[in-house]
Amino acid sequence: MSVNLSKGQAISLEKKDGATLTAVRMGLGWQAAKRRGLFGSRTREIDLDASAVLFAGAEPKDVVFFRHLVSDDGSVRHTGDNLVGGAGQGGDDEAILVDLQRVPVHIDQIVFTVNSFTGQTFEEVQNAFCRLVDETNGQELARYTLAGGGEYTAQIMAKVHRAGSGWTMTAIGAPARGRTFQDLMPAILPHL
Repeated sequence: MSVNLSKGQAISLEKKDGATLTAVRMGLGWQAAKRRGLFGSRTREIDLDASAVLFAGAEPKDVVFFRHLVSDDGSVRHTGDNLVGGAGQGGDDEAILVDLQRVPVHIDQIVFTVNSFTGQTFEEVQNAFCRLVDETNGQELARYTLAGGGEYTAQIMAKVHRAGSGWTMTAIGAPARGRTFQDLMPAILPHL
């Protein structure tokens, strides 16, 4: 059963039987919002990008995004860039796979972001979501819906962080401005 997360809400990534998750997928989905024009409604292609920044404390150590698809240690992998969204009509348009067992011990947080590479604001995006899936069985664990549009071009979506011997996911949902994960670094740091 999936949990619909609200901003700031955290969930433990422990299975019902007490075992910890070993592999998760952070999925991102979106569609371009219909715009009314002189000749009816139309959509404009929107290129949102999912990124995962790996931190040791407050120090970024690696990043996975459309130009660097696999972390240096191989524990985090991006499935590829989707330039228009809406491909799955509710499914994941981009995904980042995390093998939690292979994440180096010094990495204590992985922050997931989404940004509009083409610079459109979230007023032009609809049905955007970020979800966490147990990659071993395909079960959706949590979903964070990007709601409210807004005149910003990015969002700090969520983070997965170590909690004792396991992991926890926290929905962040903080709007930001930027076309790339590098632009978002000052906005990410307060959430570590």
